Formats: sequence, C-alpha cells, structure tokens
Amino acid sequence: DEEKDEYEKMKENVLNELKKTFRPEFLNRIDEIIVFHSLNKEHIKQIVSLMINNLSKRLDEMNIHIKVDEKAMDILADAGFDPVYGARPLQREIRRRIEDKLSEELLKGTIKKSDT
Repeated sequence: DEEKDEYEKMKENVLNELKKTFRPEFLNRIDEIIVFHSLNKEHIKQIVSLMINNLSKRLDEMNIHIKVDEKAMDILADAGFDPVYGARPLQREIRRRIEDKLSEELLKGTIKKSDT
C-alpha cells in the first residue's frame, strides 16, 4: 500500500532527524513515533460539521435550535484553517462567529429559549 509506505518513510525520516539532535539516552525513552498527516480542506469541513453538531446538542438542551448551512460551514472552514496549526483556530472561529453572537442575543433578549 503506497500510503503505508509513505508513512513508514516519513517516520524513518523523523527518527533520523531525532538521532541527529538528541542523545541515545533520551531517544531510548521514546516508546513510539506517530506521524500525523496534514489536514486538507475536506478534513476541516468534517471537523466544522462535528463541532457544529456538538454546539447544536448543547443548545438543544437549552431548547435553542440552530441550523448552519453549507455556505456558513465553508466560511468557518476557510476562516478556521491554518496550515501550521491545523484545526486549532477553528474552535475560536466558531466561538467568535456563532457562540459569542448567540450569547449577546440571549442577553439582549432577542433570542429566547425554544427559538430556532
């Protein structure tokens, strides 16, 4: 399998770089090396969907229902993707663009429980 070969090659390259930097005593304490593949746009969209589903479940408990369309999910995926940090900024974007706005509207009274 080509993907498995690529993974093993990457793992071997990482180990070789570690050997150049760290002493054998330290390396002997490392049990395993795990190489993570970079996230692509489709992965980020799937993560957005999972995060929105989790948010929706939390809001359902307060009898508040949200619907996030595909375009909004694409906007969140674009804004929350960082090639260096992966999906980490995504949670901040969801909090800033959705959760914070909902909180403000709840405090103002423009959104009430059982609203959609």
